Amino acid sequence: MSKAKPALPAPPPPAKKNRAWSIIPGIIIFFATLFAYAPVYRAGFIWDDDGHVTRPDLRSLEGLKRIWLEPGATQQYYPVLHSAFWLEHRFWGDAPLGYHLLNVLLHAISAGLFAAVLLRVFAINKIAVPGAVATKESPWAAVCAWIAAGLFALHPVGVESVAWVSEQKNTLSTVFYLSAALAYLRFERVRDGGSYAVALGLFILAVLTKSVTTTLPATLLVVLWWRRGELRWKRDILPLVPWLVLGVAAGLTTVWVEREYVGAHGAPFALSFVGRVLLAGRVACFYLGKIVWPHPLIFIYPRWIVDPTVAWQWLFPLAILAGLIVLLVRRRYRGGLAAALCFLGALFPALGFFNVYPFVFSYVADHFQYTASLVAFAFLAAGLAWLWWRAPAALRPWCAGLIALGLVGLGFLTHRQASTYRDVELLYRTTLERNPEAWLAHDNLGVILDHTGRVTEAIEHYQKALQLNPGYAQTHNNLGNAWAELKRWDAAFAEYAAALQLRPQFLDAEMNWGNALSDAGSYRAAIAHYETVLRTQPLYPDGEYRLGNALANSGHLPEAVDHYMTALRLRHDYPEAEANLGLALASTHRAAEAIPHLERAVALNPHYGEAQAYLGFALAQQGQFDAAITHYRAALQLNPNDADVHYQLGTVLRSLGRYGEAADELAAANRAAAGRRTP
Repeated sequence: MSKAKPALPAPPPPAKKNRAWSIIPGIIIFFATLFAYAPVYRAGFIWDDDGHVTRPDLRSLEGLKRIWLEPGATQQYYPVLHSAFWLEHRFWGDAPLGYHLLNVLLHAISAGLFAAVLLRVFAINKIAVPGAVATKESPWAAVCAWIAAGLFALHPVGVESVAWVSEQKNTLSTVFYLSAALAYLRFERVRDGGSYAVALGLFILAVLTKSVTTTLPATLLVVLWWRRGELRWKRDILPLVPWLVLGVAAGLTTVWVEREYVGAHGAPFALSFVGRVLLAGRVACFYLGKIVWPHPLIFIYPRWIVDPTVAWQWLFPLAILAGLIVLLVRRRYRGGLAAALCFLGALFPALGFFNVYPFVFSYVADHFQYTASLVAFAFLAAGLAWLWWRAPAALRPWCAGLIALGLVGLGFLTHRQASTYRDVELLYRTTLERNPEAWLAHDNLGVILDHTGRVTEAIEHYQKALQLNPGYAQTHNNLGNAWAELKRWDAAFAEYAAALQLRPQFLDAEMNWGNALSDAGSYRAAIAHYETVLRTQPLYPDGEYRLGNALANSGHLPEAVDHYMTALRLRHDYPEAEANLGLALASTHRAAEAIPHLERAVALNPHYGEAQAYLGFALAQQGQFDAAITHYRAALQLNPNDADVHYQLGTVLRSLGRYGEAADELAAANRAAAGRRTP
């Protein structure tokens, strides 16, 4: 007779869910993130933010249509991102606070989503802790997920992405990226069409916000392999094939836009395949190093010289290869290899195999690894949680305290790093302290100084930038503008010519050359430059407006009227074009047609003194003298030393027989004219 089998022990009762355990860490991380990034709430716009915050010609519904249908209408073809900026401009216009606050909120939301994704992964997978199985109620899973979320939220390597308005492409796309991952992991569990459709829709939103998120399907495949130890075609790969196709298409579109519209081609990008392999290895090691030791963090890092003949440069790709081989051989726990593959895969678009414009000045930037850092933080959190799990019960509170202290330290580092973005001049001066050869920082600092009236100091930085990099057309253009402000016309024209020699279709330099010629009184020469701009970019309202001004000043008023009207068809809220069109019409005895345009200009900008004066001029032509006087006086309140307006007001008052007032205004006109002639 066989012996009776012993009865199996009864399963333990299910643990009660502790809602506080799952919510309180998220609340703490959320408010810690708001505190860590507090300095950016007082920050302004920097560098290319004006290329992302919606331009005036794109603020209409027609502009929104152009964002989606016209490549080149925005700096990069990321229509969801620029639609978000379009909508945000409706809420807070050009005030930077709203954009900064939203970036911080998106970053904090991503941290919470990151924890949710990790909890969902761990809930259905055996983890790399011997004898421990993670469930939604598992302390290990929760500890790992919230440590990872805290690292992502508070690590200073994320500051560049969060404090820089232009990098909303990172913060917004990561929200979509993690939401898509969360939805797909739900689909993996329930296998229903609704979950799949939601996940796919979120992935498309992520890709159309920033194409680096195209790496998500490959990351999901690695996660599935890590969970199961194998991949099956029908179950695992086939559902992600559409994602992979969309990702490849979006990636190729971005490469094309970078080349054709952003300018990512030419000598600065002339790397051989071997050189790109060397670069990729160094870039990957650099980013991993910044995760482990985030010092120094620099807005513009030095640009490396990639040289296959230098032996030590081979150490980086060889180290990556050796690490992958070791992880491949030691496959007892697949977590290390999965993390390495996900990290390198997420970094792949920025490793140097594809040209992106920032490679002109540096091969690396903190914001390039924003999404990839999620993987590194997850792996690091798993290690810390493992130490906590393996520690004796009496030591676990001490381990938790040390981890919390480390997160607090990271938060203070983030706060300090974010403070450099509070003031754009401070940002560039800090950059130059840490990287004195950053020619682009010299150029950008020059722009800031120029805009604040310190033209001579700006010129010094422009010249330093050109010493470091004489082939940068934008610096020649900026230096030309500075010389033009000082009325050093020959020096300005020489710089514009140098810029156009380096970039033959550099429309900004062409426009600025025309503007300088107009300011110097050479209107006919200016017209040629404006016409060149409009041949290259026909739908350019500022070009039409400037050409109208040059034609008007050279006596071609009917032609000027046509160009002003074209500018207004292209941009409806254009007070300068409305005002100058009104003046041109009034100057050709068409005051009745001029008045509605001038009233529109004043309505768009009540503080526009010239428009008030032009409206007074047109009303006086129509015999509406009292109304004309009102607008002349409004113009003088805005610009008390305008001799022409004093004179025109004086003549109107004299025609009404108000000789005393007229004499006062004519005397004021003489004083203002004398002051204008005084050097």
